[in-house]
Amino acid sequence: MKLGELKPAVKKQQRTRVGRGVGSGLGKTAGRGHKGQKARSGGGVRRGFEGGQTPLYRRLPKRGFTNIHAKNYTEVTLTMLNKSKAEDVSAESLLAEGIITKIQDGIVVIATGNLEKKVNVKAKRFTKNAAEKIQALGGKIEVI
Repeated sequence: MKLGELKPAVKKQQRTRVGRGVGSGLGKTAGRGHKGQKARSGGGVRRGFEGGQTPLYRRLPKRGFTNIHAKNYTEVTLTMLNKSKAEDVSAESLLAEGIITKIQDGIVVIATGNLEKKVNVKAKRFTKNAAEKIQALGGKIEVI
């Protein structure tokens, strides 16, 4: 192999040069057709424009709202608590162990699955069944 024989692994497609004479097939109007808004420099219409007809985003009714004060809790199941090696479980310890990926506004413990060991849990919220199952095994719950 010589230096002059090196070629790229994939052949690179060169961009089409328009407006370079009649022989190129894209001369004169350069593929833009004759006249009109799209033929002009800087021409074209904005996203969602429908030629002056009331656009879809204005025809459809607006409903609902986004509550800016809503809290997003990370859900933690009893099965996830089983995977934790710590006896005192908090959002930070679950994050450190890789059981949850983010804390958001805190964690809520829900009663999905079965708990098999005694754990002391600190969380923002507990469902009623989750709290009962944790306490039934001798664990403690602490609402932060």
